[in-house]
Amino acid sequence: MAVTPISSSSEIRPAQVRPTKRWRGGGMTLVMLGPAVLTLLLIGVYPLVYAIRSSFHFSQLTKPYLGTPWVGLDNYRAVLQDGLFWGALGRTLQFFIYTMPIQIVLGIGIALLLDGTRWRLLGGIARVLLVLPIAMTPTVVGLLGRLVYNRDFGVLNWAIGLVGLGPVSWLGSPVPAMATIAITDTWQWTPFVALVALAGLTSVPPDLVEASRLETSRWWDTFRNVQLPFLLPGLTAVLIIRTADILKLFDMVFVLTRGGPGVSTELASIYIQRVGFRIFDVGIASAQAVLLLILCTVLAQTYIRVFYREIET
Repeated sequence: MAVTPISSSSEIRPAQVRPTKRWRGGGMTLVMLGPAVLTLLLIGVYPLVYAIRSSFHFSQLTKPYLGTPWVGLDNYRAVLQDGLFWGALGRTLQFFIYTMPIQIVLGIGIALLLDGTRWRLLGGIARVLLVLPIAMTPTVVGLLGRLVYNRDFGVLNWAIGLVGLGPVSWLGSPVPAMATIAITDTWQWTPFVALVALAGLTSVPPDLVEASRLETSRWWDTFRNVQLPFLLPGLTAVLIIRTADILKLFDMVFVLTRGGPGVSTELASIYIQRVGFRIFDVGIASAQAVLLLILCTVLAQTYIRVFYREIET
């Protein structure tokens, strides 16, 4: 009879201690992850939900007395019938065609040079230099661009003046203005493509490269059959990230040209900003932003199906 209380207490004691330890572990997890989750909800999820909700309502900030009545798909119909929106989307596609192929070709070329160099110190310095343009914010890049492309005292006009060419209004004419934002974007993001491609090249087994070089002396065959399959996953990710960046590109273009001259550099994001914060039609602007999100999602899925390949070694 004296043993019964001891055995019952020994059975109760673990049941009392373990939940306390679990609660302490769960409490620490909540303390560590809580701020990150809360921040994600505030700056990521909530604006998305608000934009989707606003796209189905009439929301004119200059007419608060009208309220925000439900209009269904009327905002989306208005956007699809808006020629200015399609024009901005066409200029965005034009900008994408100007920049992405050049960035991918130059990035892969830089990665091949760095991967094949025998000067390790020079390669390390080049890797550090490649990070600098990516580390700059788009606003700073735009401000630097204004100094480079200024018609009167810009560095670029000074350089071409040395060979006898007259000053060019890089930011004041439609064609040069589109060229300037394309060149500036290429300067900033080609290093990103190069670093991703370099990571893919370092994952190629050296034995495969040596075997390919023994079979053929043409570098193109080695690159296409051996190295390119290892680059495709990273390049697919680059395409997805850069497509999303171009669709929402605002800071650099706004600082450089503000969408001008006229509307020659008014990309989709610039036009949405004009509708939402100059015309103050939040409902239409939200519908435009949601359509861009859908377009970006469709393109991302297309890239994965067309370009992504599993590597079998």
